[in-house]
Amino acid sequence: MQKLEAGIHHFQANYFARNRGLFEQLAEEGQRPETLFITCCDSRVVPNLITTTSPGELFIVRNVGNIVPAATSMERGALGGVSSAIEYAVEVLEVGSVIVCGHTNCGAIDAILHPERVAHLPLVARWLREAASIPKLIEERYGHLEGEAKMIAAVEENVLLQLENLRSFELVAKRLDAGKLTMSGWVFNIGKGEVFDYDPETEQFLKIGVEGNERPALSSRPPPPVVPKSR
Repeated sequence: MQKLEAGIHHFQANYFARNRGLFEQLAEEGQRPETLFITCCDSRVVPNLITTTSPGELFIVRNVGNIVPAATSMERGALGGVSSAIEYAVEVLEVGSVIVCGHTNCGAIDAILHPERVAHLPLVARWLREAASIPKLIEERYGHLEGEAKMIAAVEENVLLQLENLRSFELVAKRLDAGKLTMSGWVFNIGKGEVFDYDPETEQFLKIGVEGNERPALSSRPPPPVVPKSR
């Protein structure tokens, strides 16, 4: 607690003192964030630090595993705070972009792949069941991978699943179709400080901040399975 109190004094004497006008403006005019940023509550992931953004620029939603329960989850009572934050950000704040950001070394992803490890945590286990399709997908498409490579594949697929769940919200789908909203899937590599953005054309997570066409990928995702055409 002493460390936190000292941090508050440092904030007030330094950052706040230098940016007093910004905070006064935010207090008087309210917030106008440009982006809804959905990420994990892992303490190593700090959205404003990663993106170098100021107070008022990101509307941040954090939960275990950066999960977005699909709109159909209302029947199971799983929507809760995540859905209300999405609704508020899109309908009231009218954000122009939504980012779902996963990260490497994610304990939630490890628990999704190995649910027995959180069997003693019923609330966590129930929440992570919203991503219950991930283990089967990983086994089918990434069964040849081991260790960290398999974990990264699961992190990436989880981000894509949450983007898919976002589209299940009618209010999100309408703004996407109208060109008033964009969505992005990111993965933050904690150990290297790198961020990778999903590119629909290559179907890879490519490194942000690299110029040219040769942007390195976080992993090598296989192409999606071919679905036979019905006759």
